[in-house]
Amino acid sequence: MDVARIMSRAQIGLHSPLVHVEVHLGSGLPVFSIVGLAATAVKESKERVRSALANSKFDFPSGRITVNLAPADVPKEGGRFDLPIALGMLVASGQLKVPEASAVLTRCEFYGELALDGELKSVPGMLLAAAHASRARHELILPCADADEASVSAPHMVRGARRLLDVFRHVQGSEELPVHDGRLLTSHRPASAHFDLLDIRGQLQAKRALVVAAAGDHSLLLVGPPGSGKSMLAQRLPGLLPPLSDAEALESAMIVSASANGFDRSAYGRRPYRSPHHTASVFAMIGGGSHAGPGEISLAHRGVLFLDELPEFDRRTLEALREPLEMGVVAVSRVAARAEYPAEFQLIAAMNPCPCGFLGDVSERCECTPGRIAAYRARVSGPLLDRVDLRIAVPTLRPHELCEEVPTGPSSAEAAAQVSAARERQLARAGKANARLSVSDLGLYCHLDPASERLFWQSQAQLALSARSYHRTLRVARTIADLAASEPIRAEHIAEALQLKRALE
Repeated sequence: MDVARIMSRAQIGLHSPLVHVEVHLGSGLPVFSIVGLAATAVKESKERVRSALANSKFDFPSGRITVNLAPADVPKEGGRFDLPIALGMLVASGQLKVPEASAVLTRCEFYGELALDGELKSVPGMLLAAAHASRARHELILPCADADEASVSAPHMVRGARRLLDVFRHVQGSEELPVHDGRLLTSHRPASAHFDLLDIRGQLQAKRALVVAAAGDHSLLLVGPPGSGKSMLAQRLPGLLPPLSDAEALESAMIVSASANGFDRSAYGRRPYRSPHHTASVFAMIGGGSHAGPGEISLAHRGVLFLDELPEFDRRTLEALREPLEMGVVAVSRVAARAEYPAEFQLIAAMNPCPCGFLGDVSERCECTPGRIAAYRARVSGPLLDRVDLRIAVPTLRPHELCEEVPTGPSSAEAAAQVSAARERQLARAGKANARLSVSDLGLYCHLDPASERLFWQSQAQLALSARSYHRTLRVARTIADLAASEPIRAEHIAEALQLKRALE
């Protein structure tokens, strides 16, 4: 047979389109060509395949070799096509007999980078490829190092191989590769690593704001001097959030698999917690690169994005957060590709009240002028602040609070139970967290009693709330009512929601 076709997949964002690796052997001078919008790493597979075949005791075909990666308009990159190219050459040259191999080749997809001695090396993005392959009811044959990752989205459909020769024997039918068992990964997830709220002395209002934020999936800004506990509070938020469902865990893992870091088995099933440095660029935050990879906001999907020293971030980087905060998705367009990633992250930010950080501190050591304070706060735009549901002051602790023997406030376990009960009410009522309620949903699910309605209208006039602030305050009040197990929103819920948005005013 002069032409062979082997199935594999490319990767574009969170999509993994099917690629047919077609190998043709023709007469003429020895030439080895790879066509079909292949990146440099794919074209370099020629030398890896040549050495792997020779060191696996196969004959390298003579004459003109043409490898076509179809469809031709889909970008292909990486070393994942080494194995299907090598198999195609073995089939086309007759070293792998088609009658015996045809049944396997029509139901299996092949992935793997070849070492020069024929060993199969790990390749990125196998969780995505396996998810798409399982929908097509295709088995996957890939390196053993990637079998755990692929089994997350395609259980009982993955076979791991260590060498090219192992794959040859399986396709030929002489020695079958075992189906990989990925149950340990999916049924025994590690618990979310978190600290306890009891580790933080005092700061009762900030702890309350953290519970409200966790219960309704609200964004939160912590404003206070250095050392007041802002970072400690943010680190404890993941421990208050409900565990990820199976679908959410898989969705989060698929995004990580598509990133440059690749799939992390130890973090599977945990709520993401991302804390980029304030020097992070727009592309690092939103996503980008030559092939439109996911950024920090997508890697924090279904989890927490913590931005410490908020005013120190580049203004363009912060402004780029505005649309994802509203929409929950981000579209990344580049010359080579366009990808859309989910970005339903919970934003937690921290900042000082002034350039020196000690405005309002009990030590009274702040010497910042009003002009410097205004310029410092202006680094965070009004439209971005308007999208933050909760803004809380975190003051410096007094000595007697710092040295208290009995911690005040709930533990993380107690707070998590409150959050879980409130989330269950939200999901039963609207099928989503309160922070995700649309404007039309507010009319259906946010019922005010007469006293709370009067208070809200008076507050809106006095505080000059924008339409967005009005709706966000109503969502927060709905969450506070859920924490109190109250279906109507009462005046005290409105009052607390307004109080939890007063920092920086």
